[in-house]
Amino acid sequence: MDKEKILEAGKIAKQVREFIRPKIRAGQPLLEIAELIENKISELNKNAKPAFPTNLSTNEIAAHYTPAYDDKTLAHGLLKVDFGVHIDGWISDQAFSVDLENSPENKKLITASEKALEKAIEKINSGISVSEIGKSIQKEISSLGFNPIVNLSGHEIKQHDLHAGLTIPNYENNSTEKISSGLYAIEPFATSSSSSGKVRDGQPSGIYNVQDSKPPRSPLAREILDYVLEEYYTLPFCSRWLVKKFGTKALLVLKQLEQNGNLHQYSQLVEYSKSPVAQSEHTVFIDDKGEKIITTL
Repeated sequence: MDKEKILEAGKIAKQVREFIRPKIRAGQPLLEIAELIENKISELNKNAKPAFPTNLSTNEIAAHYTPAYDDKTLAHGLLKVDFGVHIDGWISDQAFSVDLENSPENKKLITASEKALEKAIEKINSGISVSEIGKSIQKEISSLGFNPIVNLSGHEIKQHDLHAGLTIPNYENNSTEKISSGLYAIEPFATSSSSSGKVRDGQPSGIYNVQDSKPPRSPLAREILDYVLEEYYTLPFCSRWLVKKFGTKALLVLKQLEQNGNLHQYSQLVEYSKSPVAQSEHTVFIDDKGEKIITTL
């Protein structure tokens, strides 16, 4: 693992968070927020790029909402801001939530996810089981009167692989798998739902990753697929980015590539009972000596 690049990606992610958080306001176009974040990453370091499209998910949408190229949606409600930075495929992933309607319930939910993240960071060390980390998350969220989202989880990160290896549950799942040296994203999701605490697939997100590099028939589709492989490799990307490069004709090509099996499109993830969801996330690096570094604190 390239510790230097991991820590630099974390440093940039922290600077971006500090830059964007005070700028977010109710009524602001989500497209503007996403572009501010993504442009700031490359502004801070010419070798740094977004690790995935900025997710700006509102209320019951827990994850995987990124603005389309012509998106008119305005920031409102309980907004999750989830973004990542990579340098040569080494990723720092983080998220925070913002209450944009001055809601006591939203504020409590955000506190629950933040405190659960703090407890999980305290717990995570080489040799601890992932279930123990999940237990600490579940206990903290439940103590504040909410439930964790049990079918969303934190994850190990490897070079060019955002969701790799181990998953870190948001509840006690009795897994005996243990943390070792590596890079991990911890991301508690808290919901006010008393009946579910799970997400389901919603609308298509416009977020994709490559599944198969077999050449499509269309010359334009081959050109766009070659660009995607070169520019994003195995990391997620979005239709908005391709429209910037190729114009709106890219939207038709994306459908063709998805039908051809080249691409997988993610779905938005929606809480089953449509209850609001808060998210908090940091990335932790544990080196081969057991040293723990929180890359985005």
